[in-house]
Amino acid sequence: MANLSHKKIILGITGGIAAYKSADLTRKLKEQGADVRVVMTDGAKEFITPLTFQALSGNPVCDNLLSREAEAAMGHIELARWADLILIAPASADFLARLAHGFANDLLSTLCLATSAPIALAPAMNHLMWKNPATQENSNTLKQRGIHLFGPNSGEQACGETGPGRMMEPAQLVDAAIQLFSPAAPSNKTLSGKTVVITAGPTREALDPVRYISNHSSGKMGFALARAAVSAGAKTVLIAGPVHLNTPEGVNRINVHTAQEMYVASLDQSISANIFIATAAVADYRPEKVADQKIKKSSETMTIELTRNPDIVAAVAAQPNKPFTVGFAAETNDLINYAKGKLKNKNLDLIIANDITRSDIGFNSDQNAVTVISAKQHQNLEQASKIEIAEKIIAIISSALA
Repeated sequence: MANLSHKKIILGITGGIAAYKSADLTRKLKEQGADVRVVMTDGAKEFITPLTFQALSGNPVCDNLLSREAEAAMGHIELARWADLILIAPASADFLARLAHGFANDLLSTLCLATSAPIALAPAMNHLMWKNPATQENSNTLKQRGIHLFGPNSGEQACGETGPGRMMEPAQLVDAAIQLFSPAAPSNKTLSGKTVVITAGPTREALDPVRYISNHSSGKMGFALARAAVSAGAKTVLIAGPVHLNTPEGVNRINVHTAQEMYVASLDQSISANIFIATAAVADYRPEKVADQKIKKSSETMTIELTRNPDIVAAVAAQPNKPFTVGFAAETNDLINYAKGKLKNKNLDLIIANDITRSDIGFNSDQNAVTVISAKQHQNLEQASKIEIAEKIIAIISSALA
């Protein structure tokens, strides 16, 4: 299992409310076997204390470029050479700007200039700051120089507004760090020359202009599969319902909202696909009629007539020259029997069964545990990050096609 065992990581923390998440990030990096040294800016110390990170990392916190003791031995150069990775989380708009322009007026920025190790930034800021042309230009400059950007995510922010600018969650950052150290080697391009189409996330079925029927799917499993498919060499198309996730590098993303939109996109894309993976939690029914105006509260009860949505994965599997078709069975009871029934009734090649009643896996979690079922196999994949589960599923599909 991929981890960060014996990796030497400098965790840089800049000023921002997301600094509180860095405490959990430190703990998770340590759990993966990393040796963590924390470097804080003056702004970071306004949000959280160095003592917290000293306790969590087991190492003294560095925060002073001109420390007499450390600089007697050129401490900042030694620290820069020590690191296997410099991960800065949160990375403020100010820090992105200073790094893009080569400033070295504090310890953290100096380390970034003095290291040959990879550098990864986890931006965290107000969505308007992130969208500002200056920030975007700085981000693009850093990426062109080979610096990795992890995120940002989109969602509700500390200021009460919503949009891109949230720091990625600690578990996501750990997974991203693992990926930096364990990219798929050319010999592992098991899906080279193949086209993979993946559906992910929920769908939304409108009741009126402000209300809809949906579910709790986060889309994380589908996005992890898309990343794993690209790593395996596949041309990858991701048909995504309304989720706040960044598109994995190298993936062609098609955004949809309703089940009907996902159905049309899936049939269109599956024509040229070798593999179709249906992870999306598609609404089974939609309202027969959608109100033009907001429905008012006028009585004690309300009846809504629903009509059935098309079965996307069954429709793909029913095509004359169907791709290798993989379904997901997210169930609350009798998981394996329901999954086997879907495998047969929908003419699938493989089905992934997962128990959505468990709070530690499944919807909205970064972890999962699944059972892979085909006509010839029944394989349990024990609890792990969704990225690791996705890599194993892609490996199983690759083996089935070999």
